Amino acid sequence: MSLEPLKDGIRSQVRIDFYGNVHKRLRGTGAAERYATEVAVLKVLEQRGCPYVPKLLEQHPDEYYFVSTNCGQPASQITKEKADRIFSKLEHDYGVRHLDAEARNITYSDKLGCFCVIDFELAEILPPPPGLVPPPTAAPPAPPTP
Repeated sequence: MSLEPLKDGIRSQVRIDFYGNVHKRLRGTGAAERYATEVAVLKVLEQRGCPYVPKLLEQHPDEYYFVSTNCGQPASQITKEKADRIFSKLEHDYGVRHLDAEARNITYSDKLGCFCVIDFELAEILPPPPGLVPPPTAAPPAPPTP
């Protein structure tokens, strides 16, 4: 499968596949910890029902590599004030403090029709906010009737 390079830095390599999914490989100092943090945060945000972050599709912990859904293109024109409001909403509504709250970690998704937050390597999971109602989980199948 051919992957289009998106970012190739000291701390990570990010590529997009043919289907638009994001492939991220963490490397360098603290790669294991940063990988574990990002995967844990994405799982918590999905459990808490946050609609404007990537969804984890695959995990490869031995390689510090995961695949997630795509959250669009960098929001290069976003103001600092708007970015700050998005990061504040993430913390207030979903209990995740980003800790790298920079505009470069905001994208815009035409598919979702909203700004999204990415890059959770340094994030901190806080207790769930009061009143958070997570989305319903799929009900187990009903037992067969005799």
